Amino acid sequence: MEKKAKIIATLGPAIYNETKLKQLVKLGVDAFRINFSHETKNISSIVKRIRKVERSTDKKIALIADLQGVKLRVGKIKDNVQKIKFNQKFTFDAKKELGDKNRISFPYPKILKKLKKGNKILIDDGKYTFVVTGKTGTSVKTLCKSQNCLMRNNKSVHIPNFDIAFNKLTIKDKKDIKTAVKLGCNWIALSYLQNEKLILEARKLIKKDMGIISKIENKHALRNINKIIKATDSIMIARGDLAIDIGHSEVPKVQLSLIKKCSQFSKSVIVATQMLESMIENNTATRAEINDIATAIFQGADTVMLSAEAAIGKFPTQAVSTMTETILSTEKYKREHIEDFKNSIFSDNDPVKSILRSVKNIAYNQNVKAIIVFSNSGKSAKLVSAMRPAAKIVTISPNINVCRQVSLLWGVQSKNSRDANGWKDMMSISREIIRKLKFIKKNDFVIITAGLPFGKAGMTNMIRLYKVGT
Repeated sequence: MEKKAKIIATLGPAIYNETKLKQLVKLGVDAFRINFSHETKNISSIVKRIRKVERSTDKKIALIADLQGVKLRVGKIKDNVQKIKFNQKFTFDAKKELGDKNRISFPYPKILKKLKKGNKILIDDGKYTFVVTGKTGTSVKTLCKSQNCLMRNNKSVHIPNFDIAFNKLTIKDKKDIKTAVKLGCNWIALSYLQNEKLILEARKLIKKDMGIISKIENKHALRNINKIIKATDSIMIARGDLAIDIGHSEVPKVQLSLIKKCSQFSKSVIVATQMLESMIENNTATRAEINDIATAIFQGADTVMLSAEAAIGKFPTQAVSTMTETILSTEKYKREHIEDFKNSIFSDNDPVKSILRSVKNIAYNQNVKAIIVFSNSGKSAKLVSAMRPAAKIVTISPNINVCRQVSLLWGVQSKNSRDANGWKDMMSISREIIRKLKFIKKNDFVIITAGLPFGKAGMTNMIRLYKVGT
């Protein structure tokens, strides 16, 4: 049985070799994430390995370029790590020198000038807390308020209740977008956006067959969420930084709210951060982690993501297996109680959405085994996926990058094929695909949906109910 929710694995040393990549794909990985916050010097050779795995497994694999954005980071420190004692005095300054047990570079002089006594500086995704006690020019004096604090190279910095405007792509992000386009990435993930402006700017720099994922990580994004959802292709609930900004106890309700909102507006949603954190070091997950994955699937997430568990973890294959097994178990329950999970979307007086809602209603008939979606741009595939039909979704596109992009969507199995040049050719292509799908038998029904005239993106306006073998 195939799962419908998808899995993203973050690339890192633990899974760089071809054998491991192939193993993960077979276990259930649908997309790989390139984290541009870290070193990407040899990434082109790794992408080539992924594309080789794609050919050998006949499974379209999405590549996601996750941009760094304006995530604040400290500089480098002597011996890569220094232990800072509780209540020890510690300095953050704008100097470029290597840090030590008493100070470290924080290369943002404008921010250092604005910091005030009492401000908190959180290090390493909120693990360690420093409280500002005084200033000298662009040097900030603090006290360490965490036990067993380990200050490491380039760790993240978060300053609660401290507004930093971020409405333009950084020079690094623009450079990384060019790299992502060259690598053939299918998605760009925007970090720390506060409104729709970054999305609109990024849209001009990427190819038309690439999608945009907007990472929700701060209060500003939540305030502007409707405009962000409207402008983007997908949302990622990046719960780590979001929890630091709004408080850990607020994240569960925000997660549910965002998944519901994305569902209503036919946008896919990814749930990320610490889903199987314990499996970085252990070969089994905690019950709480299993429940976390299941909750995301119950709520309607399209995709769940592994970060350090895959990139640097000791047990990446076990982590993927655990995630796949949990998804399958949860989806089995949802199928058995389908009336409790049918979702509704806003049609917005959009005739295309109305047509695809009809597809969904027909697809709940148990004799309908699949929905075949001809989709040049991927838009129809996204809408059908958002409907959450009971039948399997098979998308057909002449554009290999669209096939890879939509493979990240809930329930979608994508096939790369020539474009139909007419009605008869569409049926011929459909029959070719059906013959290769083992779960479809003679006399089963298949829904075929496409746009007429063929070759024009975004014009889905036709449904055919086809009985296999006729």
